[in-house]
Amino acid sequence: MQEDIQPLLGKLSSLKTEIGQVITGQEAVVDQLLIVFMAGGHALLEGVPGLAKTLMIQTLANATELSFKRIQFTPDLMPADIIGTEVLQEDKATGKRTFKFNKGPVFANIVLADEINRTPPKTQAALLEAMQERAISYAGQTYPLDRPFFILATQNPIEQAGTFPLPEAQLDRFMLFIKIGYPSEAEEKQILKNTTGNLQPKVKSVLSGSDIKQLQSLVRDVHFNDDLLDWVNRLVRATRPKMTTVEQVKSHVQWGAGPRAGQSIILAAKAQALLVGRFSATADDLRKVIPPALRHRILLNFKAEAEGIHADDVIASLLEQIALPAAEF
Repeated sequence: MQEDIQPLLGKLSSLKTEIGQVITGQEAVVDQLLIVFMAGGHALLEGVPGLAKTLMIQTLANATELSFKRIQFTPDLMPADIIGTEVLQEDKATGKRTFKFNKGPVFANIVLADEINRTPPKTQAALLEAMQERAISYAGQTYPLDRPFFILATQNPIEQAGTFPLPEAQLDRFMLFIKIGYPSEAEEKQILKNTTGNLQPKVKSVLSGSDIKQLQSLVRDVHFNDDLLDWVNRLVRATRPKMTTVEQVKSHVQWGAGPRAGQSIILAAKAQALLVGRFSATADDLRKVIPPALRHRILLNFKAEAEGIHADDVIASLLEQIALPAAEF
């Protein structure tokens, strides 16, 4: 089996190479995006303006053979601008008028929801059914979306002016919440050099839709030890104030994570293992994916906000107190 899929895993390496022609550094962020692709989820990227969030997603789309649409979220964006709308058409031969559904930009394999928190929650919610059911309902009809289907959303930090926090129900539908920081000094120098000349790299398509579907199937076949499964279950349940013994959670968390968090952690850990060519997930794989899989699913209370406590602080406390199994798998 392993020998049969090595060419497929090699395409992942080629994909990272193509992205690296345009994006300097940010290897961990690119790996997390690939994990989302392999696990069949959606991703939310957050960072201050100018950190190439949009460019990274566009480059990833260009390096695949998937259809791609970008939706620029603004305060006046309406749900119909995302999912589409019905228009009245007349048959010139018969004079009969009928309604036809014109599909919106959500009907693509990769949908970039750019600056998703610049639009009010009513419009944000237009993506809920698409993210969960991979379908759109309109006027009593259900329209399936093409597979594979990914929502890759970017947002500015919520402290910035003109932003609307995403509803908890929508946040929970993102497999990973990826935070992008500033580049290192050397990386920033290289960015300045690469982006101020005439040389523009050309990105080749190296991964097809069928390749991604095959990878998604392989991820679910990756072995996940029962001891690690029990530990993930304990960890997620420990994020809930009424079920936990972790004082940080009792003091600073209003609502904890639901079952979808455990599903995301396990699938992401399996994808992380396969990304490096392993067919069994380990505790190290879990450590890498838990922060982006949990940080948006833990709702902090006013006390945490007043004390400057963040979700990542709570996650660190959880990982300290909910001990991993003694054996490494």
